[in-house]
Amino acid sequence: MSALDALDERQREAASVLRGPVAVLAGAGTGKTRVITHRIAHGVDTGAYSPSRVMAVTFTAKAAGELRGRLRGLGIEGVVARTFHAAALAQLNFFWPTLAGSPAPSIIDNKVRVLGQAAEQLRLRPDTATLRDVASEIEWRKVSMLSIEQHAALGRSVGRISTEQLAALQQGYEALKDDRRQLDFEDVLLACAGMLEAEPRVAASVHEQYRHFTVDEYQDVSPLQNRLLERWLGDRSDICVVGDASQTIYSFAGADQKYLLEFGRRYPNATVVRLETNYRSQPPILAAANALMNGRAGALELVAARESLTAETPTVTTYETETDEAAGIAASIAARIAAGASPSEIAVLYRAHSQSGAIQQALGEAGIASRVLGGKRFFDMPEVRQAVLALRGASVAPTERGFLSNVQKVLRELGLSDEPPAAGGAQRDGWEARRAILRLAEEAPSETTLRSFSEMLMARAKDQHEPTVENVTLSTLHAAKGLEWPHVHLAGWTEGALPISYATGFDAIDEERRLAYVGITRAARTLALSWSHSAGRRERQPSRFLQEIGTTARGTGILRETVPNARRGGRRG
Repeated sequence: MSALDALDERQREAASVLRGPVAVLAGAGTGKTRVITHRIAHGVDTGAYSPSRVMAVTFTAKAAGELRGRLRGLGIEGVVARTFHAAALAQLNFFWPTLAGSPAPSIIDNKVRVLGQAAEQLRLRPDTATLRDVASEIEWRKVSMLSIEQHAALGRSVGRISTEQLAALQQGYEALKDDRRQLDFEDVLLACAGMLEAEPRVAASVHEQYRHFTVDEYQDVSPLQNRLLERWLGDRSDICVVGDASQTIYSFAGADQKYLLEFGRRYPNATVVRLETNYRSQPPILAAANALMNGRAGALELVAARESLTAETPTVTTYETETDEAAGIAASIAARIAAGASPSEIAVLYRAHSQSGAIQQALGEAGIASRVLGGKRFFDMPEVRQAVLALRGASVAPTERGFLSNVQKVLRELGLSDEPPAAGGAQRDGWEARRAILRLAEEAPSETTLRSFSEMLMARAKDQHEPTVENVTLSTLHAAKGLEWPHVHLAGWTEGALPISYATGFDAIDEERRLAYVGITRAARTLALSWSHSAGRRERQPSRFLQEIGTTARGTGILRETVPNARRGGRRG
């Protein structure tokens, strides 16, 4: 069976072109990861690629782990799938001892702590929140490839830290790192790019090792990452980039969509393939997403792979207060679960972390377990670590029990009961984690043993391949990027929240628009948007994005207004 057999026509076109330059403009839900992995597999199967000479670059360790896992599923081993930082750090650690005669500098584990020490030397007393903002400013400066002097010329300040103090603080920070022979994460990219530029032997070695490059989420590359990528490529053009300009939501961190939008101009002989068939969302959801991005640079027109006569029109619900909104969302979720939906199929997304508290409380009062995305990773939870160790220990002890019975016994000894604890606490979180491990055992092949099961758990931990936990997911829009759920609630769609109050000017508002687009396109079957009129004594207005998408009251029919069934009711917008 060919690696191309499972692809649609456009996906097959993208995966068939094995020599670059190639740009795959892949809209939300169009199967970009499938294209990446099947293209690499096709290259290896046909002999065009040697696995060890392929580098797939991602932005998160989780995405790199998913790529490796999917490639293994296609029978492909040995492909290097890493983040920009991981790839750069590996090259620094390999070449530095030869070039400098000493080990590579260590990586600082806490930028804020070092900044605090630099501030003390300058007799400044910023609080921790200000130091975190200064750290973010340093990261932006470096990925934008600006010197401290060039950054100071922009006149930027942080809180009560003036432009001059900010420059002095950055110089003190750099001096402390140099004295301690330390690098921060941005220095890793700078040092690697500089090494490739200054040392022809190193560049020749890297060029010989890696011949074929694939870059995921290319719309999110920064000037520094693009510079490093160009050094990896040298004078070659065997590169495949995959991205969607409509999902550029990290401009504040230095991401620049121009590298994706101008790819065809930089490589006039590039093959450019547009993936616009969406396999995730119902047509009414895609209609809302398309309306929001209509006329924007690089926007793709998403088309549902399957028509549906039973598709639900997205709803927008207006509430009096945020408390009412949270209660209304919880009531809607409770009804959805009572109708047969699993909690893990439902997500509530919002612009800022501060919006999660009321929603989590309302869900807890309704007896619905939830988890906030971006918290402790599943395999880092103490209950999970304890379970994996206990299962490994049990695998070496003789037993007459069957595999599943042994897993049940181990987990019960660790506290897995038949009935879950009350929702909303650490005990419930631990119970859900152990229950997720048991579900993995229940779904394992019949020939699975305790030993192979514990090895599988360790492999999943390495790839950050987390099992499904039966909780409703709460997440910021930023953290939800790349994920999907059958049922999605988008909360807090008011002016000042989305777009957020400090977003001023066309570019900043457009970034907020793309963030709203990311939220909409996370939904597969149902989409519910909501907002509330008041926060304390302040009256609020609905987000301009709601007006742009439209409601039946305004004659467009893309959104349907609804009256909430909440604790204190609501009203039409």
